[in-house]
Amino acid sequence: MPTVLVVDDALFMRVAIGNMFKEWGFNVVAEAANGREAIALYKEHQPDIVTMDLTMPVMSGLDAVKKIIPEYPAAKIVMITALGQQRIIVDAIESGAKDFITKPFQPYKLKEVVYNVLGIEVE
Repeated sequence: MPTVLVVDDALFMRVAIGNMFKEWGFNVVAEAANGREAIALYKEHQPDIVTMDLTMPVMSGLDAVKKIIPEYPAAKIVMITALGQQRIIVDAIESGAKDFITKPFQPYKLKEVVYNVLGIEVE
């Protein structure tokens, strides 16, 4: 069962994304509300995949990626972004994020991106 860390400052988004992963048979090992929490929880759990919101208080998702990837180059991080943040997404991908998805999104779209990053065939 693949493990996942869900990072978003909005509780409803963490719950919604977490529920999607549970439905797909993933184990949600932790949730974080900002980039600083995400780094600590990544080190603790080293999950198979991370969904990382881009814009958060305390520390952004981009800054968290820039701290996680040098230490864990194999980390699989999918950025979750709002429309109009393309430039920051390019920076995140160049910093080691594996892919991104734009809010609002349909569950099947997130599943497609996550399965692609993990190398799992979407059933």
